[in-house]
Amino acid sequence: MRFVYGPVPSRRLGQSLGIDPIPHKTCNWNCVYCQLGRTKPVVNQRASFFPPTEIVAEIENAVAAHDPGEIEWLTFVGSGEPTLHEGIGWMIRKVKSFTSIPVAVITNGALLHLPGVREELSKADAVLPTLDAGTADLYRKLNRPHPRVPFEQHLEGLIAFSREYGGILWPEIMLVRGINDTKTALRDLAEAFRQIGPDEVHLNLPTRPPVEAWVQPPDDEGLMRATAIIGDAAHIVHPIEGIFDLRGYTNVVDALLGIISRHPMREIELHRTLDRWAPGKVTEALAALETSGRAQIIERYGVRFWSIASAHFPQEPGKKPS
Repeated sequence: MRFVYGPVPSRRLGQSLGIDPIPHKTCNWNCVYCQLGRTKPVVNQRASFFPPTEIVAEIENAVAAHDPGEIEWLTFVGSGEPTLHEGIGWMIRKVKSFTSIPVAVITNGALLHLPGVREELSKADAVLPTLDAGTADLYRKLNRPHPRVPFEQHLEGLIAFSREYGGILWPEIMLVRGINDTKTALRDLAEAFRQIGPDEVHLNLPTRPPVEAWVQPPDDEGLMRATAIIGDAAHIVHPIEGIFDLRGYTNVVDALLGIISRHPMREIELHRTLDRWAPGKVTEALAALETSGRAQIIERYGVRFWSIASAHFPQEPGKKPS
């Protein structure tokens, strides 16, 4: 499968079938915590990267191949920014015409200042946009956006979408220790969320391999501070362990690459998943993946993660922004 992967386990969306409508790392941000490596280059031009009809056909086939209840959400998430695909609105409407499974969109929200993009996402059942910073300075440090997506425009787009949207709005914050988990940063974020008025605010932790090695998740004090300042709407999203569905591929290596190109996996997750889908062939499958030249091992927090070989993870620690 080219565009669909999983279902993958999600604490918020249960067993979520991922839909990736864009080429790898096609994004208008270059976040310091991104699990997919650095964005090279950062782009902000919408395009029909792949034929929408082919993407929808693959979604329909995947839904038909699973029993009722095996897929709880259909999630446009992408290995970058899914709203850069100019056909996302058509795809959402088409998917909802043949299945009752709810549709979610995980987006950085940087294009929500465009009325057309807000209209396209209005048909989704849930939208999960990102807001990591409450000031322009911190936004540039954390998200390293394209010059044409400034902070003020980003925030205005989120506020406008909230006023127009009738579905579930769950903005996300990726908390990075010492950067946006301070009292000042969190108070700025709380004010921004007051203007947006979301259903919930999800506090995420960079537990998968962040592109910049200096990125660390907040400690317990930082999490307590975030929930206290953001308020009752705040919910901590802890990482979830589960089994990744490898059906739909002709061989195990292609199946694993289909997952780790969008969702780098801990080595222990790979073992657990392979033990279910290829019993007795775990060592053989990992050896085949390693020798294929299409995967790489990234170490963060003393843990080995598997990602695709083309993802750019710098070997040097890099400099933490002041």
